[in-house]
Amino acid sequence: MTKTVIIGAGAMGLAAAHYALKLGHEVEVIEADAVAGGMAAHFDFDGLSIERFYHFICKPDAPTFALMDELRIGHLMRWRTTSMAYFARDRLHKWGDPISLLTTGLLNPIEKLRYGVQMFLTSRRRNFDDLENVSARDWIERGAGASVYEKLWRRLMELKFFQYADDVSAAWIATRIRRVGRSRRSLLQEELGYIEGGSETLITALTASIRAQGGRIRLATPAEQVLTRDGAVTGVRAGGRLFEAQAVISTVPTPFVAGLIPDLPEASKADYHAIRNIGVICVVHKLKQSVSPHFWVNIVDPAIEVPGVIEFSNLRPMPQSVVYVPYYMPTDHPKWRWSDEALIEESFGYLRRINPNLTDSDRLASRVGRLRYAQPLCERGFAARIPPIRTPISGLQVADTCFYYPEDRGVSEGARIAHEMALAIGTDHQPRREPVYI
Repeated sequence: MTKTVIIGAGAMGLAAAHYALKLGHEVEVIEADAVAGGMAAHFDFDGLSIERFYHFICKPDAPTFALMDELRIGHLMRWRTTSMAYFARDRLHKWGDPISLLTTGLLNPIEKLRYGVQMFLTSRRRNFDDLENVSARDWIERGAGASVYEKLWRRLMELKFFQYADDVSAAWIATRIRRVGRSRRSLLQEELGYIEGGSETLITALTASIRAQGGRIRLATPAEQVLTRDGAVTGVRAGGRLFEAQAVISTVPTPFVAGLIPDLPEASKADYHAIRNIGVICVVHKLKQSVSPHFWVNIVDPAIEVPGVIEFSNLRPMPQSVVYVPYYMPTDHPKWRWSDEALIEESFGYLRRINPNLTDSDRLASRVGRLRYAQPLCERGFAARIPPIRTPISGLQVADTCFYYPEDRGVSEGARIAHEMALAIGTDHQPRREPVYI
């Protein structure tokens, strides 16, 4: 048994606690927020319990299914036929299947052929190691052509990564394409998943498992410092208290790591500082009528300054339409300082451009969520920049969503890494303890 403190009660931190307890360790989870769940936490949206930030599940997400089965909630997995579209030239263009590609007016015949071949081959590949030092733009232009990148990708990339758009890793983009491309009922039909009751069902099951196994979860207890002695962890100071530990797992965003763990070598601190992030402001609207029949709409209209909208109610059935409008941007962008009211008005205006039948009376409720460190900037060569999960300090492991690379953020990768970290508890060198004479 190793006395373990886990910093962060997001899905990865809670999964790490669940697995560590199963292995016989003593576990305490500390979380700065007043609720568990992190990005998967719910909020009360005018009577509807829903995620702060949208989540969906794909068929290749095996670690999610394994975790749900362990928690005895596997029967709550739901699958639904979904579709996607592009909004361009002032109208929606259905996308994501061979017929839509053949009939679209967005591409010419040669562009359709090159695009279709690249997407098909990408969904069948096993790994993308050869793309690690290639930019997404170069990879798409080589495969589908520069004109396809200009028509379908450039606007999306610039509205998510801004000045960094041309340096995003091709391995990261290709892995995302493969994950969604393999989540299908057939060649013609996409199928995505959700958990009955939303992500809160998983978070509730994890917290119940932790407590049933004797673990403790301390909410509203912000971590202040990881304490060490002679090169090994000794505990965590959080919420004005000391939590003794022989092992510590940190799941907070990497920008916080150097300040949280001052005893790290300077070279390690520099590695964490070098990982850049993009922030997100996510506006959620509850509406009387649907915006479109599609779950996901990519937007390449120059008059709309978001890369897409996600109509979550087209995945998880709800009494009213619920639409997420994510504004990705560096946190020094002027729009980051906009008021919630201004963002709500602008984003609803965008929805009205997609569906001109929407009126002000259709808007039932709106909510704005902000996250400074939402999307790691996965540049070319990013794999070599990610520090090892095991740090130079004995007993200390550090991971956040950038460690999922080349996979994108998601519960599945969080569960996978959580399991790996739990298995590693107590396996690194521990300093010899002097005998105590009584």
